[in-house]
Amino acid sequence: MTDALKRLSDEGVAIWLDDLSRQRITSGNLAELIDQQHVVGVTTNPSIFQKAISDGHGYDQQVADLAARKVTVEEAIRMITTADVRDAADILRPVFDATGGQDGRVSIEVDPRLAHNTAATIAEAKQLAWLVDRPNTLIKIPATKAGLPAITEVIGLGISVNVTLIFSLERYREVMDAYLAGLEKAKAAGLDLSLIRSVASFFVSRVDTEIDKRLEVIGTDGAKALKGKAALANARLAFEAYEEVFGSADNSTQSSDRWAALDKAGANKQRPLWASTGVKDPAFKDTLYVDELVAPGTVNTMPEATLVATAARGQITGDTVRGTYEAARADLDAVAALGISYDEVVQLLEDEGVDKFETAWNDLLKSTEAELKRLAPSEG
Repeated sequence: MTDALKRLSDEGVAIWLDDLSRQRITSGNLAELIDQQHVVGVTTNPSIFQKAISDGHGYDQQVADLAARKVTVEEAIRMITTADVRDAADILRPVFDATGGQDGRVSIEVDPRLAHNTAATIAEAKQLAWLVDRPNTLIKIPATKAGLPAITEVIGLGISVNVTLIFSLERYREVMDAYLAGLEKAKAAGLDLSLIRSVASFFVSRVDTEIDKRLEVIGTDGAKALKGKAALANARLAFEAYEEVFGSADNSTQSSDRWAALDKAGANKQRPLWASTGVKDPAFKDTLYVDELVAPGTVNTMPEATLVATAARGQITGDTVRGTYEAARADLDAVAALGISYDEVVQLLEDEGVDKFETAWNDLLKSTEAELKRLAPSEG
């Protein structure tokens, strides 16, 4: 069942699981996925934790202990989520060691309510890194305007970062710039650049969801023929932008002078990560955003359903990104020619992404508060 996943891994794509729960950790399921399905990392977000804590009774003992201590609901959430991330990081530690720190990583996100507050995001990132206290952690910071200087500051402190909620090519270039600025700060502070890692999470399927909805409204044959093309085009052009900064794996594209100086100082490239790779339109093949985004030095973080689908039906035929840039530009130009504004779509998706994570966080607060009350010891 794992031949397609092995081929994907052999092509230089790191397979990360976009999910985590206490049950996955304690049952041995995560270890099994690492051992048998080529999973080499884990990503989390507020929605994942909200679902995990709301399902079943895997957290009852810890919640009961927290209730006995009368902690706030915010502290309870941080204790619960960082415990899961710490345990997952320990399970992935052999992968981290075997890959020299490139993989074996677990991501945890700053409170999404801080997405537009630079200083609070920096403080939260430092706190999370301290709480988890594992070298194979990535702190997720959203690529909002306020998030960009926070990324620079946190990288400059030597904390590894997963930059999330990237939708636009312009914002992605700003993210890479923020990363390089952070490395330059870390270098000036005398830190070991080889220990700092980062991925840039470029969201995929949500782009098609929004643009295809608009294409359907237009309704012409030409519009319908473009459905399912914008997200791949956007991601492929993001990889072109990545090569312009960091150079290509085959050295056919030279890196920027700025990166070359950091490379000599021992820095690591910020790998592109394909996020939101679960297919939302049932008309599309369920492995579309895996099969068509194969490129060396990338990460694909998959929901378990996509991981299973790829193992069963994935068609991994080699690099499907490099050499596609002109066709990708043509697809986005064709969408624009129909009156669909790229800038409007990507800004809407960023705003919605922050709002969705905020909503999930607020739901998490409510459900955790209810659990604290349910499991609180009786007085007396």
